[in-house]
Amino acid sequence: MLNRVNMFTKKDNDRDLIESRHIERGRGRPRGTTQQGLATRRHLYETAIQLIAMRGYEATTLRDVAHSAGVSVGLLYKYFPSKRAVVLSLYDDLSAEYARRGAAMESGKWRNRFLFALQTSLDVLRPHRETLITLIPVLVGSRDEGLFATSTAFSRIRVQKVFRDAVVGASDAPSPKVAESLGRLLYMLHLNIILLWLLDKTSRQRATSAFVVLLQKSLSSLSLALHIAPVRSFVCSADDLLQEAIFSVDPAVQEMMLQASSRQTSRR
Repeated sequence: MLNRVNMFTKKDNDRDLIESRHIERGRGRPRGTTQQGLATRRHLYETAIQLIAMRGYEATTLRDVAHSAGVSVGLLYKYFPSKRAVVLSLYDDLSAEYARRGAAMESGKWRNRFLFALQTSLDVLRPHRETLITLIPVLVGSRDEGLFATSTAFSRIRVQKVFRDAVVGASDAPSPKVAESLGRLLYMLHLNIILLWLLDKTSRQRATSAFVVLLQKSLSSLSLALHIAPVRSFVCSADDLLQEAIFSVDPAVQEMMLQASSRQTSRR
């Protein structure tokens, strides 16, 4: 059985490499799958997510998922050869839903568009909060499954694009270089707010909501500050450092992924 698991895990890794080269292809949905197969996959996926939410990522095994779903372990491996595949599918589903909702962003100033992007992210993630809480060590610390892993690049860039567009397409957008950098920094800020929201122990995450209100009040000052050359230089330099430290995708590949994400969103 161990050899079989390793064999399927290798196939899963190979598929990630193929999909990174053919980035327009939908992640986690093999071509030619029947409606019955899609229904089975969805059932297994939802069962796995429920178990992870209840027991935690480390404590949940694929054998547990198969038993809970009432299927054989072999059938489960056909759809999800590893827990990693379940996590990647979750990223894909959430980022696709977010990109769809983000496409409804109205025209206006970048700070208002950013707040829309942030609130939309919270709305998309809210039904999955308990699952995401159990995944915090994976999201932050895993090189293979975390937010900044190569295998999760497409889902990450799909979300990042919404924040990029919030600035680049704004009525008061700064110069292209500054707009691109600011968009990425706002994406990083949004991730920190999401982490705060996940860790927030106040009733209905009241502290996070209060923090967003404070942020909203300060954004107009930041918008004015962007007219000052040293501030614009700081934004660009901070973005360069963050890309070097965290983002693992080549800029040319990232641009291709952004374009592919735009085409996928427009087709939805």
